[in-house]
Amino acid sequence: MLPLFKEDNFQDLPEHTILPERTGNIQFDYHGNKIYFISLGCPRNLVDSEVMLGILLKAGYEVAPSMEVADYLVINTCGFLEASRQESRETVQETLENRKKDAKLIVTGCMVQTHHQEMQRQFPGVDYFLGSGDVEGILQAVQSSQKGELVSTARSYLEVGEVPRQISTPKHFAYLKIAEGCRKRCAFCVIPTIKGPLKSKPKERILKEFHLLLDQGVQEIILIAQDLGDYGKDKGFLHSAGLLDLLKSLLETDKQFWLRLLYLYPDEISEDLIQLIKSDPRICPYLDMPIQHINDAMLTAMRRTTSKDDILQSITRLRAEIPHVVIRTSLMVGFPGETEQHFEEMVQFIQSHPLDNIGIFKYSREEGSHSYNLPDQVPEEIKEARYQRLMKVQNKIVRKRNAKLIGKTLDVVVEGYHPDSPLLMRGRYYGQCPEIDGQVIITDGRKVKGFGERYRVKITDVADYDLIGQVI
Repeated sequence: MLPLFKEDNFQDLPEHTILPERTGNIQFDYHGNKIYFISLGCPRNLVDSEVMLGILLKAGYEVAPSMEVADYLVINTCGFLEASRQESRETVQETLENRKKDAKLIVTGCMVQTHHQEMQRQFPGVDYFLGSGDVEGILQAVQSSQKGELVSTARSYLEVGEVPRQISTPKHFAYLKIAEGCRKRCAFCVIPTIKGPLKSKPKERILKEFHLLLDQGVQEIILIAQDLGDYGKDKGFLHSAGLLDLLKSLLETDKQFWLRLLYLYPDEISEDLIQLIKSDPRICPYLDMPIQHINDAMLTAMRRTTSKDDILQSITRLRAEIPHVVIRTSLMVGFPGETEQHFEEMVQFIQSHPLDNIGIFKYSREEGSHSYNLPDQVPEEIKEARYQRLMKVQNKIVRKRNAKLIGKTLDVVVEGYHPDSPLLMRGRYYGQCPEIDGQVIITDGRKVKGFGERYRVKITDVADYDLIGQVI
């Protein structure tokens, strides 16, 4: 999850913990009504957790410094994959075992939405279950004097009114959710089942949140949705016109910031979008473009809307128009029916068209997905072998691509001290997204006056996925 900081320093805090960041030098008085949040899963989940936190803080609750002293604990679960659900189960069990006597536990999020009856049976000690679309019911859940649940048919949540939100990320960056749900029907994915159909947030509300974040001093705003390119299609926009319209409105201000786009499918990367990114340096030349596979037979079986040729054209066009663009993607091994020949084609693809960052995943057989009942399911040991091989190939590619940055000077936002040593600092340049990509390890930060600010850093070396440099 996201690193957190207090005042001017990053601290080692429990993983997945959410604390309000914009407190300056305020000292909390921990004498009652203390809450403690654990947020699992994606940034969209984190935004929901921040809204719940904001609602509770506005109602007079306080933030607990640790789980053990909290009066109320809230776990926002993830239910996307079996591995995610297992993490959610383990987190609930650990919290039940370690909470103080009489502390109340509320469990919410995607896993509750799809598996709340199972969770009720497995965890009778949970006091309240709250559905993933019932975020604004958090106050009712906390204040309820009896065990209960609020799991409505609303599967996803968009903050569209004057609902408080307490940002939990470091003060220089924040996520801005512009849509929920998904209109695509990829064979391996259950997101439409979990989150429901596409729901785009009104542009006026997005603009209001965007300017509010800028006024709070946020310097990097990360737009998030299941697919940014689908923004507005439920309102009548075609292709990526809705996203283009939104981006142009966001860029009308003369303020300086970084605008980062997560996630954008290859078929949504139009020539107009490329030209817009090219025209304004405030849009990070960074695209998270999930492609999943490169073999046409696999792409068809996955119900993807792009072919190998479409993907190659997108990459070629991006690199021709924006030579310094950083492209991240996700690839899947072991989808039903994947042969050695299909896999080798993927290996050859990343060697001949090297990408900057790749998230590699083993296919997870999810009940309710189209692929669950497909024939030719790939054995786990073959998935693991393919995963390890692709990781090894990509690691070599990343080291080679990163080595090309040695000697160059980059704008880097310095985020804090490195956890391994107080003599080192860490930061990110535009090609590194928080919590996803590598970082810049700073060996000489004597010129750094404050964290969360950008400095010019000369890259002197690489360490696998990380860059090494010094502030000049």
